[in-house]
Amino acid sequence: MKTFQAYRFALDLTPRQHRNVLAHAGAARVAHNWALARVTAVIGQRAAERSYGVPDGLLTPAVSWSLAGLRKMWNAVKPQVAPWWAEVSKEAFNTGLDALARGLKNWADSRTGKRAGRATGFPRFKARRRTTPSVRFTTGAIRVEPDRKHVVLPRLGRLKLHESARKLARRLEAGTARILSATVRRDGGRWHVSFTVEVDRAERTPARPDSVIGVDVGIKHLAVLSTGDPVPNPRHLAAAQTRLRALGRALSRKTGPDRRTGQRPSQRWQRAAARLGRAHARVANLRRDTIHKLTSKLAATYGTMVIEDLNVAGMLTNRRLARHIADAGFAELRRQLAYKTSWNGGRLVVADRWYPSSKTCSACGTVKTKLALSERNYRCETCGLSIDRDRNAALNLAALAAEFDTAGSGSVAARGADQKTRARGQVAVKREPGTTLVGQAGTVPPQGRTTDHVLTKAH
Repeated sequence: MKTFQAYRFALDLTPRQHRNVLAHAGAARVAHNWALARVTAVIGQRAAERSYGVPDGLLTPAVSWSLAGLRKMWNAVKPQVAPWWAEVSKEAFNTGLDALARGLKNWADSRTGKRAGRATGFPRFKARRRTTPSVRFTTGAIRVEPDRKHVVLPRLGRLKLHESARKLARRLEAGTARILSATVRRDGGRWHVSFTVEVDRAERTPARPDSVIGVDVGIKHLAVLSTGDPVPNPRHLAAAQTRLRALGRALSRKTGPDRRTGQRPSQRWQRAAARLGRAHARVANLRRDTIHKLTSKLAATYGTMVIEDLNVAGMLTNRRLARHIADAGFAELRRQLAYKTSWNGGRLVVADRWYPSSKTCSACGTVKTKLALSERNYRCETCGLSIDRDRNAALNLAALAAEFDTAGSGSVAARGADQKTRARGQVAVKREPGTTLVGQAGTVPPQGRTTDHVLTKAH
Protein backbone atom coordinates (compact mmCIF):
# COMPACT_ATOMS: atom_id res chain seq x y z
CA MET A 1 0.00 0.00 0.00
CA LYS A 2 1.51 3.30 -1.11
CA THR A 3 0.83 6.35 0.99
CA PHE A 4 2.33 9.72 1.81
CA GLN A 5 4.05 10.17 5.14
CA ALA A 6 6.04 12.93 6.82
CA TYR A 7 9.25 12.53 8.79
CA ARG A 8 10.25 15.47 10.99
CA PHE A 9 13.66 15.95 12.58
CA ALA A 10 15.20 18.72 14.66
CA LEU A 11 18.30 20.45 13.32
CA ASP A 12 21.49 21.70 14.96
CA LEU A 13 22.58 24.60 12.75
CA THR A 14 25.81 26.54 12.91
CA PRO A 15 25.56 30.37 12.98
CA ARG A 16 26.47 30.52 9.31
CA GLN A 17 23.85 27.92 8.37
CA HIS A 18 21.30 29.75 10.50
CA ARG A 19 21.88 32.96 8.54
CA ASN A 20 21.72 31.05 5.26
CA VAL A 21 18.37 29.46 6.11
CA LEU A 22 16.99 32.82 7.21
CA ALA A 23 18.12 34.30 3.88
CA HIS A 24 16.16 31.62 2.01
CA ALA A 25 13.08 32.21 4.16
CA GLY A 26 13.41 35.96 3.56
CA ALA A 27 13.62 35.39 -0.20
CA ALA A 28 10.39 33.40 -0.06
CA ARG A 29 8.73 36.27 1.79
CA VAL A 30 9.99 38.86 -0.71
CA ALA A 31 8.64 36.91 -3.69
CA HIS A 32 5.29 36.38 -1.93
CA ASN A 33 4.86 40.05 -1.05
CA TRP A 34 5.89 41.29 -4.50
CA ALA A 35 3.47 38.96 -6.29
CA LEU A 36 0.66 39.80 -3.85
CA ALA A 37 1.22 43.53 -4.41
CA ARG A 38 1.08 42.97 -8.18
CA VAL A 39 -2.14 40.94 -7.98
CA THR A 40 -3.77 43.45 -5.61
CA ALA A 41 -2.83 46.38 -7.85
CA VAL A 42 -4.32 44.73 -10.93
CA ILE A 43 -7.54 43.82 -9.08
CA GLY A 44 -7.89 47.41 -7.83
CA GLN A 45 -7.13 48.85 -11.26
CA ARG A 46 -9.73 46.67 -12.98
CA ALA A 47 -12.34 47.55 -10.32
CA ALA A 48 -11.65 51.28 -10.81
CA GLU A 49 -11.93 50.97 -14.59
CA ARG A 50 -15.26 49.17 -14.29
CA SER A 51 -16.56 51.95 -12.04
CA TYR A 52 -15.85 54.40 -14.90
CA GLY A 53 -17.76 52.24 -17.37
CA VAL A 54 -14.80 50.79 -19.25
CA PRO A 55 -15.87 47.70 -21.26
CA ASP A 56 -14.50 44.37 -20.11
CA GLY A 57 -12.53 43.95 -23.33
CA LEU A 58 -10.56 47.16 -22.63
CA LEU A 59 -9.77 46.51 -18.99
CA THR A 60 -6.22 46.07 -17.74
CA PRO A 61 -5.20 42.47 -18.50
CA ALA A 62 -5.81 40.15 -15.58
CA VAL A 63 -2.88 38.46 -13.83
CA SER A 64 -2.69 34.69 -13.69
CA TRP A 65 -3.04 33.35 -10.15
CA SER A 66 -1.51 29.98 -10.92
CA LEU A 67 1.96 29.06 -9.73
CA ALA A 68 3.24 28.93 -13.30
CA GLY A 69 1.86 32.39 -14.07
CA LEU A 70 3.24 33.95 -10.89
CA ARG A 71 6.63 32.34 -11.48
CA LYS A 72 6.75 33.69 -15.04
CA MET A 73 6.07 37.23 -13.80
CA TRP A 74 8.67 36.92 -11.05
CA ASN A 75 11.40 35.63 -13.36
CA ALA A 76 10.88 38.65 -15.62
CA VAL A 77 11.46 41.21 -12.85
CA LYS A 78 13.67 39.47 -10.27
CA PRO A 79 16.91 41.14 -11.49
CA GLN A 80 15.37 44.52 -10.65
CA VAL A 81 13.33 43.54 -7.56
CA ALA A 82 15.94 41.23 -6.01
CA PRO A 83 19.42 41.80 -7.45
CA TRP A 84 20.74 39.22 -4.99
CA TRP A 85 18.51 36.46 -6.39
CA ALA A 86 21.47 34.27 -7.42
CA GLU A 87 22.65 33.97 -3.78
CA VAL A 88 19.74 31.70 -2.80
CA SER A 89 18.07 28.69 -4.31
CA LYS A 90 15.28 29.14 -6.82
CA GLU A 91 13.18 26.96 -4.49
CA ALA A 92 13.09 29.84 -2.01
CA PHE A 93 11.19 32.09 -4.42
CA ASN A 94 9.04 29.16 -5.50
CA THR A 95 8.04 28.64 -1.85
CA GLY A 96 6.60 32.13 -1.52
CA LEU A 97 4.87 32.07 -4.91
CA ASP A 98 3.36 28.64 -4.24
CA ALA A 99 1.96 29.83 -0.90
CA LEU A 100 0.36 32.82 -2.63
CA ALA A 101 -1.09 30.69 -5.43
CA ARG A 102 -2.66 28.34 -2.90
CA GLY A 103 -4.02 31.23 -0.86
CA LEU A 104 -5.60 32.92 -3.87
CA LYS A 105 -7.16 29.66 -5.03
CA ASN A 106 -8.59 28.96 -1.57
CA TRP A 107 -10.01 32.48 -1.41
CA ALA A 108 -11.61 32.20 -4.85
CA ASP A 109 -13.04 28.74 -4.15
CA SER A 110 -14.43 29.93 -0.82
CA ARG A 111 -16.22 32.84 -2.47
CA THR A 112 -17.75 30.64 -5.17
CA GLY A 113 -18.78 27.87 -2.78
CA LYS A 114 -16.33 25.27 -4.08
CA ARG A 115 -14.47 25.20 -0.76
CA ALA A 116 -16.35 23.94 2.30
CA GLY A 117 -15.91 25.24 5.81
CA ARG A 118 -15.31 28.72 7.08
CA ALA A 119 -14.84 31.57 4.64
CA THR A 120 -11.21 32.00 3.60
CA GLY A 121 -9.86 35.54 3.64
CA PHE A 122 -7.77 37.23 1.00
CA PRO A 123 -4.02 36.58 1.39
CA ARG A 124 -2.11 39.12 3.47
CA PHE A 125 1.41 40.44 3.27
CA LYS A 126 4.03 38.62 5.32
CA ALA A 127 5.98 40.65 7.86
CA ARG A 128 9.49 39.66 8.77
CA ARG A 129 8.91 39.69 12.52
CA ARG A 130 5.45 38.08 12.54
CA THR A 131 5.89 35.30 9.99
CA THR A 132 7.18 31.83 10.74
CA PRO A 133 10.28 31.43 8.53
CA SER A 134 10.18 28.38 6.28
CA VAL A 135 11.42 27.24 2.88
CA ARG A 136 10.47 24.17 0.85
CA PHE A 137 12.69 22.23 -1.55
CA THR A 138 11.20 20.00 -4.24
CA THR A 139 14.13 19.60 -6.63
CA GLY A 140 17.88 19.21 -6.37
CA ALA A 141 20.02 17.15 -4.01
CA ILE A 142 17.80 16.03 -1.11
CA ARG A 143 19.14 13.05 0.78
CA VAL A 144 19.98 11.54 4.14
CA GLU A 145 23.68 10.91 4.72
CA PRO A 146 24.90 7.34 5.46
CA ASP A 147 25.72 8.30 9.05
CA ARG A 148 22.00 9.11 9.52
CA LYS A 149 22.95 12.22 11.49
CA HIS A 150 23.15 14.65 8.56
CA VAL A 151 20.93 15.66 5.64
CA VAL A 152 21.84 17.42 2.42
CA LEU A 153 19.60 20.13 0.96
CA PRO A 154 20.09 22.33 -2.15
CA ARG A 155 22.25 25.42 -1.55
CA LEU A 156 22.10 24.82 2.22
CA GLY A 157 24.54 21.95 2.05
CA ARG A 158 25.12 19.40 4.80
CA LEU A 159 23.03 20.05 7.92
CA LYS A 160 23.45 18.22 11.22
CA LEU A 161 20.42 16.56 12.78
CA HIS A 162 19.69 16.76 16.48
CA GLU A 163 18.43 13.16 16.37
CA SER A 164 19.04 10.08 14.26
CA ALA A 165 17.13 9.67 10.98
CA ARG A 166 17.41 5.89 11.07
CA LYS A 167 13.67 5.27 10.55
CA LEU A 168 13.67 7.15 7.27
CA ALA A 169 17.13 5.91 6.26
CA ARG A 170 16.10 2.27 6.63
CA ARG A 171 13.18 2.74 4.26
CA LEU A 172 15.29 4.64 1.76
CA GLU A 173 17.97 1.94 1.79
CA ALA A 174 15.34 -0.79 1.39
CA GLY A 175 13.76 1.02 -1.56
CA THR A 176 10.33 1.33 0.10
CA ALA A 177 10.39 5.12 0.36
CA ARG A 178 11.02 8.06 -1.97
CA ILE A 179 11.56 11.64 -0.80
CA LEU A 180 9.29 14.10 -2.58
CA SER A 181 10.13 17.34 -0.79
CA ALA A 182 11.85 18.80 2.26
CA THR A 183 10.70 21.79 4.30
CA VAL A 184 12.92 23.68 6.74
CA ARG A 185 10.90 25.59 9.33
CA ARG A 186 11.50 27.27 12.65
CA ASP A 187 9.06 26.11 15.31
CA GLY A 188 9.24 26.76 19.04
CA GLY A 189 12.67 28.38 18.81
CA ARG A 190 14.22 25.39 17.01
CA TRP A 191 14.71 24.61 13.33
CA HIS A 192 13.18 21.41 11.95
CA VAL A 193 13.32 19.68 8.61
CA SER A 194 10.26 17.77 7.41
CA PHE A 195 10.45 15.24 4.59
CA THR A 196 7.35 14.41 2.58
CA VAL A 197 7.87 10.79 1.57
CA GLU A 198 6.00 8.34 -0.62
CA VAL A 199 6.09 5.12 1.39
CA ASP A 200 5.25 1.61 0.30
CA ARG A 201 3.78 0.22 3.52
CA ALA A 202 3.32 -3.49 4.12
CA GLU A 203 -0.21 -4.77 4.65
CA ARG A 204 -1.01 -5.10 8.34
CA THR A 205 -3.76 -6.65 10.41
CA PRO A 206 -4.84 -5.47 13.88
CA ALA A 207 -4.13 -7.78 16.80
CA ARG A 208 -7.91 -8.23 17.24
CA PRO A 209 -9.36 -7.75 13.74
CA ASP A 210 -12.93 -8.77 14.65
CA SER A 211 -13.18 -6.59 17.75
CA VAL A 212 -15.25 -3.40 17.90
CA ILE A 213 -14.57 -0.60 20.34
CA GLY A 214 -16.26 2.72 21.02
CA VAL A 215 -14.09 5.70 21.93
CA ASP A 216 -15.72 8.58 23.79
CA VAL A 217 -13.34 11.51 24.16
CA GLY A 218 -13.68 14.01 26.96
CA ILE A 219 -11.98 16.34 29.40
CA LYS A 220 -12.05 14.41 32.65
CA HIS A 221 -10.60 11.44 30.78
CA LEU A 222 -8.91 11.89 27.44
CA ALA A 223 -10.89 8.88 26.20
CA VAL A 224 -13.20 6.29 27.72
CA LEU A 225 -13.30 2.96 25.89
CA SER A 226 -16.33 0.72 25.65
CA THR A 227 -14.25 -1.96 27.36
CA GLY A 228 -14.43 0.15 30.50
CA ASP A 229 -10.82 1.33 30.44
CA PRO A 230 -10.51 5.10 30.94
CA VAL A 231 -7.49 6.84 29.43
CA PRO A 232 -6.34 9.60 31.83
CA ASN A 233 -6.03 13.13 30.52
CA PRO A 234 -2.52 14.43 31.31
CA ARG A 235 -3.66 18.10 30.95
CA HIS A 236 -0.24 19.28 29.88
CA LEU A 237 -1.33 22.91 29.48
CA ALA A 238 -2.87 23.04 32.96
CA ALA A 239 0.28 21.53 34.45
CA ALA A 240 2.42 24.20 32.78
CA GLN A 241 0.16 27.16 33.61
CA THR A 242 2.23 28.31 36.60
CA ARG A 243 5.41 28.55 34.54
CA LEU A 244 3.61 30.07 31.54
CA ARG A 245 2.08 32.79 33.70
CA ALA A 246 5.44 33.62 35.24
CA LEU A 247 7.09 33.83 31.83
CA GLY A 248 4.22 35.94 30.50
CA ARG A 249 4.53 38.41 33.38
CA ALA A 250 8.29 38.61 32.86
CA LEU A 251 7.72 39.32 29.17
CA SER A 252 5.21 42.09 29.91
CA ARG A 253 7.79 43.93 32.01
CA LYS A 254 10.22 44.19 29.08
CA THR A 255 10.22 46.83 26.34
CA GLY A 256 8.34 45.17 23.49
CA PRO A 257 7.56 46.25 19.92
CA ASP A 258 5.00 48.97 19.20
CA ARG A 259 3.62 49.12 15.68
CA ARG A 260 2.08 52.55 16.22
CA THR A 261 5.33 54.29 17.12
CA GLY A 262 7.71 51.95 15.31
CA GLN A 263 9.46 51.01 18.53
CA ARG A 264 11.74 47.99 18.21
CA PRO A 265 11.76 45.30 20.92
CA SER A 266 14.66 45.18 23.31
CA GLN A 267 17.03 42.22 23.42
CA ARG A 268 15.71 41.27 26.85
CA TRP A 269 12.18 41.22 25.45
CA GLN A 270 13.31 38.95 22.62
CA ARG A 271 15.00 36.55 25.03
CA ALA A 272 11.91 36.50 27.27
CA ALA A 273 9.68 35.87 24.25
CA ALA A 274 11.92 33.00 23.19
CA ARG A 275 11.65 31.43 26.65
CA LEU A 276 7.87 31.70 26.55
CA GLY A 277 7.78 30.21 23.06
CA ARG A 278 9.91 27.26 24.12
CA ALA A 279 7.59 26.60 27.07
CA HIS A 280 4.55 26.55 24.77
CA ALA A 281 6.41 24.32 22.31
CA ARG A 282 7.14 21.84 25.08
CA VAL A 283 3.44 21.65 25.97
CA ALA A 284 2.57 21.04 22.32
CA ASN A 285 5.21 18.30 22.03
CA LEU A 286 3.94 16.54 25.15
CA ARG A 287 0.36 16.68 23.87
CA ARG A 288 1.42 15.36 20.48
CA ASP A 289 3.36 12.50 22.08
CA THR A 290 0.39 11.47 24.25
CA ILE A 291 -2.06 11.41 21.35
CA HIS A 292 0.37 9.52 19.11
CA LYS A 293 0.89 6.79 21.70
CA LEU A 294 -2.86 6.41 22.33
CA THR A 295 -3.91 6.31 18.68
CA SER A 296 -1.09 3.95 17.70
CA LYS A 297 -2.10 1.50 20.42
CA LEU A 298 -5.80 1.60 19.47
CA ALA A 299 -5.17 1.27 15.73
CA ALA A 300 -2.81 -1.68 16.21
CA THR A 301 -5.21 -3.54 18.53
CA TYR A 302 -8.82 -3.14 17.34
CA GLY A 303 -10.29 -3.86 13.94
CA THR A 304 -13.16 -1.37 14.14
CA MET A 305 -13.30 1.87 16.10
CA VAL A 306 -16.30 4.18 16.45
CA ILE A 307 -15.92 7.83 17.44
CA GLU A 308 -18.14 10.90 17.35
CA ASP A 309 -18.07 13.74 14.85
CA LEU A 310 -17.61 16.49 17.41
CA ASN A 311 -18.14 20.17 16.64
CA VAL A 312 -14.87 21.23 18.23
CA ALA A 313 -15.06 24.79 16.88
CA GLY A 314 -18.47 25.23 18.48
CA MET A 315 -17.30 23.68 21.75
CA LEU A 316 -14.48 26.20 21.95
CA THR A 317 -17.03 29.01 22.28
CA ASN A 318 -17.67 27.83 25.86
CA ARG A 319 -15.43 30.20 27.77
CA ARG A 320 -15.32 27.93 30.82
CA LEU A 321 -14.16 24.83 28.95
CA ALA A 322 -12.38 26.22 25.90
CA ARG A 323 -8.88 25.94 27.35
CA HIS A 324 -9.41 22.36 28.53
CA ILE A 325 -10.99 21.30 25.21
CA ALA A 326 -8.11 22.80 23.24
CA ASP A 327 -5.62 21.12 25.56
CA ALA A 328 -7.20 17.69 24.98
CA GLY A 329 -6.78 17.87 21.18
CA PHE A 330 -10.00 16.15 20.05
CA ALA A 331 -9.54 17.00 16.38
CA GLU A 332 -5.94 15.78 16.32
CA LEU A 333 -6.95 12.51 17.96
CA ARG A 334 -9.57 11.86 15.30
CA ARG A 335 -7.18 12.84 12.49
CA GLN A 336 -4.56 10.40 13.68
CA LEU A 337 -7.07 7.60 14.14
CA ALA A 338 -8.27 8.12 10.57
CA TYR A 339 -4.95 7.44 8.89
CA LYS A 340 -3.55 4.97 11.41
CA THR A 341 -6.55 2.65 11.05
CA SER A 342 -5.99 2.54 7.30
CA TRP A 343 -2.28 1.83 7.84
CA ASN A 344 -3.04 -1.06 10.19
CA GLY A 345 -5.85 -2.66 8.17
CA GLY A 346 -8.72 -1.52 10.40
CA ARG A 347 -11.62 0.83 9.82
CA LEU A 348 -12.91 3.95 11.52
CA VAL A 349 -16.64 4.61 11.82
CA VAL A 350 -17.65 8.20 12.60
CA ALA A 351 -20.99 8.63 14.31
CA ASP A 352 -23.21 11.48 13.22
CA ARG A 353 -22.68 14.77 15.03
CA TRP A 354 -26.22 14.75 16.39
CA TYR A 355 -26.29 11.13 17.48
CA PRO A 356 -27.30 11.22 21.22
CA SER A 357 -24.69 8.80 22.49
CA SER A 358 -24.66 10.26 26.01
CA LYS A 359 -28.45 10.52 26.30
CA THR A 360 -29.22 6.98 25.10
CA CYS A 361 -29.40 4.07 27.51
CA SER A 362 -26.93 1.41 26.43
CA ALA A 363 -29.17 -1.35 27.88
CA CYS A 364 -32.70 -0.61 26.66
CA GLY A 365 -32.22 2.22 24.17
CA THR A 366 -34.29 4.86 25.98
CA VAL A 367 -33.33 8.41 25.00
CA LYS A 368 -33.39 11.19 27.55
CA THR A 369 -34.59 14.56 26.31
CA LYS A 370 -32.12 16.44 28.48
CA LEU A 371 -28.92 15.45 30.23
CA ALA A 372 -27.03 18.12 32.14
CA LEU A 373 -23.27 18.23 31.79
CA SER A 374 -22.96 18.00 35.57
CA GLU A 375 -24.65 14.56 35.60
CA ARG A 376 -21.61 12.33 35.42
CA ASN A 377 -23.58 9.16 36.17
CA TYR A 378 -26.28 8.02 33.73
CA ARG A 379 -29.46 6.68 35.35
CA CYS A 380 -32.15 5.17 33.14
CA GLU A 381 -35.71 5.69 34.36
CA THR A 382 -37.01 2.82 32.24
CA CYS A 383 -34.72 -0.12 33.05
CA GLY A 384 -32.95 1.30 36.11
CA LEU A 385 -29.46 1.14 34.63
CA SER A 386 -26.86 3.17 36.52
CA ILE A 387 -23.54 3.60 34.73
CA ASP A 388 -20.79 6.13 34.21
CA ARG A 389 -21.88 8.70 31.63
CA ASP A 390 -18.80 8.36 29.42
CA ARG A 391 -18.81 4.55 29.59
CA ASN A 392 -22.47 4.58 28.53
CA ALA A 393 -21.64 6.78 25.52
CA ALA A 394 -18.74 4.51 24.55
CA LEU A 395 -21.01 1.44 24.66
CA ASN A 396 -23.55 3.17 22.43
CA LEU A 397 -20.83 4.06 19.94
CA ALA A 398 -19.55 0.49 19.88
CA ALA A 399 -23.06 -0.86 19.29
CA LEU A 400 -23.51 1.60 16.45
CA ALA A 401 -20.94 -0.29 14.37
CA ALA A 402 -23.34 -3.26 14.14
CA GLU A 403 -25.75 -1.11 12.10
CA PHE A 404 -23.05 0.16 9.83
CA ASP A 405 -22.25 -1.72 6.63
CA THR A 406 -18.64 -2.57 5.91
CA ALA A 407 -17.34 0.71 4.50
CA GLY A 408 -14.09 2.57 4.26
CA SER A 409 -12.46 4.79 6.83
CA GLY A 410 -14.00 8.17 7.36
CA SER A 411 -17.59 7.14 6.60
CA VAL A 412 -20.40 8.46 8.73
CA ALA A 413 -23.00 6.32 10.46
CA ALA A 414 -25.89 8.67 11.09
CA ARG A 415 -28.55 6.30 12.46
CA GLY A 416 -31.03 8.96 11.46
CA ALA A 417 -30.03 11.39 14.19
CA ASP A 418 -30.79 15.04 13.61
CA GLN A 419 -30.17 18.30 15.40
CA LYS A 420 -32.91 17.81 17.96
CA THR A 421 -33.27 15.09 20.58
CA ARG A 422 -36.87 13.90 20.52
CA ALA A 423 -39.11 13.85 23.56
CA ARG A 424 -39.74 10.54 25.31
CA GLY A 425 -42.79 9.91 23.16
CA GLN A 426 -40.91 10.22 19.89
CA VAL A 427 -37.94 8.57 18.30
CA ALA A 428 -35.01 10.37 16.70
CA VAL A 429 -34.62 8.23 13.59
CA LYS A 430 -34.38 8.98 9.90
CA ARG A 431 -37.61 9.84 8.13
CA GLU A 432 -38.65 10.37 4.55
CA PRO A 433 -39.47 13.93 3.41
CA GLY A 434 -43.01 14.94 4.33
CA THR A 435 -43.46 12.35 7.09
CA THR A 436 -43.22 12.40 10.85
CA LEU A 437 -42.29 9.36 12.90
CA VAL A 438 -44.16 8.28 15.97
CA GLY A 439 -42.43 5.41 17.74
CA GLN A 440 -42.81 3.36 20.88
CA ALA A 441 -43.43 5.52 23.90
CA GLY A 442 -40.20 6.71 25.40
CA THR A 443 -37.92 4.15 23.75
CA VAL A 444 -35.87 3.62 20.65
CA PRO A 445 -34.82 0.20 19.38
CA PRO A 446 -31.62 -1.07 21.01
CA GLN A 447 -28.54 -0.96 18.84
CA GLY A 448 -28.27 -3.78 16.37
CA ARG A 449 -32.07 -4.44 16.30
CA THR A 450 -34.92 -2.81 14.43
CA THR A 451 -38.64 -2.55 15.18
CA ASP A 452 -41.65 -1.59 13.12
CA HIS A 453 -42.80 2.01 13.25
CA VAL A 454 -45.86 3.83 11.97
CA LEU A 455 -45.32 6.68 9.53
CA THR A 456 -48.02 9.31 9.23
CA LYS A 457 -48.21 12.21 6.81
CA ALA A 458 -47.23 15.58 8.23
CA HIS A 459 -49.85 18.30 7.85
